[in-house]
Amino acid sequence: MIRINCPFCGPRDQVEFSYGGDGSIVYPPLDADATAWHDAVHQRENIRGLQVETWQHVYGCRQWLKVERSTVDHTIHSVRLAHDGAAMAVEAENGR
Repeated sequence: MIRINCPFCGPRDQVEFSYGGDGSIVYPPLDADATAWHDAVHQRENIRGLQVETWQHVYGCRQWLKVERSTVDHTIHSVRLAHDGAAMAVEAENGR
């Protein structure tokens, strides 16, 4: 089982989280043509090695996280909050 170190809740089992997909995708503007959207949604690499993924801590703090995980052995290399606003909340909570 994968253990994800949530910045708010600490280390938790994977079952508390929901996989959100590839965290490295840069989506086109909403008014982009269909080809740009097709490429962003369907034309992706199947990465062997480190991949950035999004995960939501659904059975905890409900925060979205960016997790850098190896697709080879599932080792987690880093976990950070997915949004700057949430990061500022953590800093405020820690007195920074």
